[in-house]
Amino acid sequence: MKLLALLAAALLLGACQSPNPYQYQSRPVPPAPPGVDSLFDASAYPAPPRDFGRYRSWAWLDGQLPAGNNWATPEQMADMVNAGLDQHGLRPARTPGQADLRVSASLRYEKRLRQYDDYGGAYYGSGPWHDQYGAWASVPIVRTYEEQVAVVYLQFFDARDNQLVWSGSGEASANGDRADGVAALRAAMKDALDGYPPH
Repeated sequence: MKLLALLAAALLLGACQSPNPYQYQSRPVPPAPPGVDSLFDASAYPAPPRDFGRYRSWAWLDGQLPAGNNWATPEQMADMVNAGLDQHGLRPARTPGQADLRVSASLRYEKRLRQYDDYGGAYYGSGPWHDQYGAWASVPIVRTYEEQVAVVYLQFFDARDNQLVWSGSGEASANGDRADGVAALRAAMKDALDGYPPH
């Protein structure tokens, strides 16, 4: 047994001393094309995060107030935007050229499909006044209806590079009279600004 172990060890040592049939060869790296050191691919790097703390003032994008509608005049819409931005520490710039942000606001009427469960039931049997049993079954019926909503869209652009830095939207039911509509627009404006500044 010991003789077999010694023989196997000798064979292994002999195999380790044999030359390696695989030879390493290297080729020189081709030279870089001219001008490659001056190229910069910005898409290969993530954009630096925005410092929303430096945004303190705003002005209307292209000097345009939001359009009016059958609920509110352009001035009322502008007041709603101004009040909402004020709650987030953004003040109107003294002159448009000094603004940190350019703000765009618009309102569109859109349709939404809503669903609700309507629980209807039925009783089967002869009732408790006899010696027989009955059963009550309740089956939800999903009903769909169409509702018109008013959607407020807000967009903020950096005044230095004109890049879109934030957008938000909020909606309110468009059913009701003018007084209800103004209150609904204020609520939609608040919802649109809930996500500002982003975390």
